[in-house]
Amino acid sequence: MTKEQINKIAGYFPSRWYRSYLKSKLNSDPLYDAVYHELKDSELPLLDLGCGLGVLAFYLRERGMTFPIHGLDYDKQKTESANFVANKIGDQHSTFAEHDARQGIPEHHGNVTILDILQFFTPEEFDKLVTAAAERVAPGGKLVIRSGLKDHSTRFKITVAGDFFAKATFWMKAAPIHYPTADDFERILARHGKVDISPLWGPTPFNNHLIVMQKA
Repeated sequence: MTKEQINKIAGYFPSRWYRSYLKSKLNSDPLYDAVYHELKDSELPLLDLGCGLGVLAFYLRERGMTFPIHGLDYDKQKTESANFVANKIGDQHSTFAEHDARQGIPEHHGNVTILDILQFFTPEEFDKLVTAAAERVAPGGKLVIRSGLKDHSTRFKITVAGDFFAKATFWMKAAPIHYPTADDFERILARHGKVDISPLWGPTPFNNHLIVMQKA
């Protein structure tokens, strides 16, 4: 994505802090490009769990993706900001709503993303959410997850510290509870489709990995 496109997305938001945050995020985080490459050949609707400010949706729109996107997030202020931007730019096919995934997720048949939220769930909640998300993937569709993975690396220690810092600064509403391992994802997702797990570090110091399950 070009600098002009990044500035365009950031400029959608009226908050100076959000604009500064998004410019930094889009310039340094490999997440959005990775998700784009996973979904670029699909026309299935997308359910984005943990959508935050809707950055993934607006990124995909800027890259030419036109399928319907529905985002859910625990933070009402962020989803309201996302809906403000969608209305501002006339994107009638992107919608966002406040929702606690611990209470279950809505019916859906398409692709699903879960990005950077699974550390806030207990092991039991994690199993339930990831299973439900996999069940909502359509044949040929994908469940795309980014998560920090628990291991013995320095990257993992930095990941934990970063999540506690996000809570301390009120960017996130909760502190991390449990970090899954690669085996946790294999255990749940292998029965639903082909699973691929790969590092997604980019220039960041965090132990982030991309987990992709494609349903046959």
